[in-house]
Amino acid sequence: LGIAVLELLRNGWRFEPYLDLLDGGTWGLNLLPHVERAQRVLFIDAISADAEPGALVELEREDIPRFLARKLSPHQIDVKEVLALAELRGTLPRELVAVGLQPESVEMRTSLSPVLASRLGDLVARVIYRLEEWGYVASELEGEALA
Repeated sequence: LGIAVLELLRNGWRFEPYLDLLDGGTWGLNLLPHVERAQRVLFIDAISADAEPGALVELEREDIPRFLARKLSPHQIDVKEVLALAELRGTLPRELVAVGLQPESVEMRTSLSPVLASRLGDLVARVIYRLEEWGYVASELEGEALA
């Protein structure tokens, strides 16, 4: 889900000032320096929060580790561990937000479920709203960004 939203943002929107749009889902500890040097971090992903499938889920800093702790492999370093390490080192950004959709099920897939695919536009709109709250100006590029 996060990758699909990133592609829509990269191909359909411009942000001022410049902003890094990173796919950190499989980076493990390589994500740590990016988190540590950021003033703010906005995670975009499927978030299992015991809501209805497709529901928009938004988490603030204190709730993020609890909901982003699912690993796809026992050998994988997850976001929760990256955030814990940054906090231990005193480098965790003060502003952390996670925005996503409640999946129907949490499993490895190569495509989005129909429920999540139907809500992509709403999720992109919510991400843009949060970025604008932080002072970014979002400009839609020519053509349909969400087509």
